[in-house]
Amino acid sequence: MRTEAGRDPYDRALTDLIGELSTRSERFRTAWAAHNVRQHRTGVKRLHHPDVGDLTLAYESLEVTADAGLRLNAYTAEPGSRSQEALNLLASWTAPSNADLHQA
Repeated sequence: MRTEAGRDPYDRALTDLIGELSTRSERFRTAWAAHNVRQHRTGVKRLHHPDVGDLTLAYESLEVTADAGLRLNAYTAEPGSRSQEALNLLASWTAPSNADLHQA
């Protein structure tokens, strides 16, 4: 939210949202006033997929220089982990079959 506020400090909708959150939430007001801003370019995300369950994925975020504000996030699973097995299962659902490859 700080990034967006910095990009366009005159964004009326965002300013109104920040004002509303500040009046309704002590926690938000304190965090916003602390101005503790840092970029998260790498880390771990925990996600829940409705078909394969919980996933723990490492991520790396890269700036796309051709378009200001655009980022590309790459997610990977630990080799041999349950998360990798779940991603492999999801990928198998979209992979073309041998019959599809021969028809192309």
